[in-house]
Amino acid sequence: MEIKKKIPMRRCVGCGETKEKKQLLRIVRSPDGEISIDLTGKKSGRGAYLCKNVSCLRKAKKSRRLEQNLESAITEEVYQRLETELDINEQ
Repeated sequence: MEIKKKIPMRRCVGCGETKEKKQLLRIVRSPDGEISIDLTGKKSGRGAYLCKNVSCLRKAKKSRRLEQNLESAITEEVYQRLETELDINEQ
């Protein structure tokens, strides 16, 4: 008898698609309020998931879903940093 391992699924806050956790990028608000990309998926804090493309980040920014999910105001500077990091990760 083969045991199937459960694959964790998460929803992108940009496009709303549900995908495997490994396919998405975790944005985390640490307990001290810093917002960053969590490449390991293990940082402590409140997390939100995005597809690994800039268009989903822009959708999440426009609809303010990232701010709602992280329960924190996000500055333009943070969005710029996230967009730059996503550009690097896409290549």
